[in-house]
Amino acid sequence: MTGVLRKLAFGIFLTLGVVWIVAGAAQAADRARVEAFLKVTGFDVAIDSIALSAESAPDMLGVDSGEFGYEWRRTAEQVFDVALMRARALDILEATLEDDLLDHAAAFYASDLGMRLVAAENDSHFADDTLKQDEGRALVADMVQEASARIEAFRRMNHAIDPNDIGPKAIQEIQIRFILAASYAGVIELRVDEAQLRAVLAENEGALRRDMAASALANAAYTYQDFTDEEVVAYADALEHPDMQVVYELMNAVHFDVMMNRFEALATKLGQVQPSQEL
Repeated sequence: MTGVLRKLAFGIFLTLGVVWIVAGAAQAADRARVEAFLKVTGFDVAIDSIALSAESAPDMLGVDSGEFGYEWRRTAEQVFDVALMRARALDILEATLEDDLLDHAAAFYASDLGMRLVAAENDSHFADDTLKQDEGRALVADMVQEASARIEAFRRMNHAIDPNDIGPKAIQEIQIRFILAASYAGVIELRVDEAQLRAVLAENEGALRRDMAASALANAAYTYQDFTDEEVVAYADALEHPDMQVVYELMNAVHFDVMMNRFEALATKLGQVQPSQEL
């Protein structure tokens, strides 16, 4: 299961948080500004990339993807519809993202450095996961040998976007909810109850956290390899700003909500397929 969860983690925007930030309605940004915010920060591409996580769905259910037959890709494309996912993200952010926080994050990502960072992150979202990890780990190994300060800057960045280290629990929750929904829909027969399922995953949490930390470091090394040490440190500084941390808590929570919603919808959709169909 740890391998499946690690694969799912690759599709997540940096890491996931599950803390909701409830802002005053009078201060919430309007939809047009939120749409612009998604684009300038690259969060629109991060939401789109959630569709890639559908590839992990058969593994999470413990079945061979080939068993799903011809209908699998069509069903996944219907459920992980980009327009639907963006609309859900916009609905939440429009109601919760305060103007001053939006302005702070947008100002950084609209800068020259910010735009270059977003371009690199957008490309990284859709790069081959194996390639990213292999090249990233090689870069990290070189940094260790050279005692490069970049490693510490990458660790600062990864901590700043998930200071409470709740990403692994969020990923496990996605799998638990998906498996339970698939069981309720009659897609699979679950031989354990929810408590037992959570206990099994809890046993693997330590390994998952270590794997995610190593993977996040490799991903950062790959994504930001064309940036100077000074630029990497500047990004770490920007992410550690209190306003930026609140923005990331909210964006991560939105990302978690959209992904959870789509996986549960996928389970329901699979349960509606008639036995005569090739799924």
